[in-house]
Amino acid sequence: MTRLARRLLAWHQQHGRHDLPWQHPRSAYRVWISEIMLQQTQVTTVIPYFERFMQALPTLADLAEAPEDRVLALWEGLGYYSRARNLHKAARLCVSEHDGDLPADFDSLVALPGIGRSTAGAILAQSHGLPYPILDGNAKRVLARFHAIEGWPGRSAVQKQLWAVAERHTPDEQVTDYTQAIMDLGATVCTARNPGCIDCPLSGTCEAHRLGDPTRFPGRKPRKEIPERSAYLVIQASDGQLLLEKRPPAGIWGGLWSLPVSEECPGGVDAEAPLIRHAFTHFRLNLTPVLLESSRASNAVMDNGGLRWCDAQAASELGLPGPVRKFVDAYFAGNIQWQKPFIA
Repeated sequence: MTRLARRLLAWHQQHGRHDLPWQHPRSAYRVWISEIMLQQTQVTTVIPYFERFMQALPTLADLAEAPEDRVLALWEGLGYYSRARNLHKAARLCVSEHDGDLPADFDSLVALPGIGRSTAGAILAQSHGLPYPILDGNAKRVLARFHAIEGWPGRSAVQKQLWAVAERHTPDEQVTDYTQAIMDLGATVCTARNPGCIDCPLSGTCEAHRLGDPTRFPGRKPRKEIPERSAYLVIQASDGQLLLEKRPPAGIWGGLWSLPVSEECPGGVDAEAPLIRHAFTHFRLNLTPVLLESSRASNAVMDNGGLRWCDAQAASELGLPGPVRKFVDAYFAGNIQWQKPFIA
């Protein structure tokens, strides 16, 4: 066992997180769901989503049997919805190909949708105690600083270095605690900004600390100018209902329900309604709501089999993108503050 592993385990015993909901019980299914939710999402944000998800779909069989709309509704607000769609697909594959269980071997796990090398390692280490390394964002930061590994982890050469040291430090014993410890240290002490080196059990042998510049590691992702796109939210209301459209599986908000989105303003209206701004990973989207008369709406909105009239209750049971959900809820509550009504 390396010195880093020994010190992390000693630190974890006293300072680590031992009461996370997916730790009690620490089944493969619960670890899997938590690991997918924790991708690019903070623990404090994930906990209520995890608890609600487990209450609704407590077993892998429940997840596999659930309609996709139900899974996406439970995921609503966590973002990166491909994670939820992949969970659903993987659960159904487990039923059809693995006797209804999440496989306990590495190759079978990484063959499932949405499970990469680090997630597979976390599932095997956390739920089966098998010595597989992990390399989530927190582990990358801890290891990059401890070894002063230069460069952005998204580059293949840097990634290769980090996997090599992750494998070296992963112990054969107490791997469940070690995996949790390195994630906890990165989340609570070795943070991206203002790392708490004075409280870190690794600071005495950490190269980044010795160099006096821990935030230099890991290297930052090269900046790119983020483009902006504009579109219109098509609002058709009738008898207290709104017309919603199921988004295609690929693209933004894949598989979710939304107000129909049009790149051109329906009816040629020069709209000036308040913009809804939303940032994606690779671009920013500006949406302008446009209200259509029923007589014009049927010509403006193509029926592709994925349209549904919904009242407030029906809409609450579907998965909607965050910004659209806020607008729909405000509309049903009568709280839309139009600068000017726009009727096409």
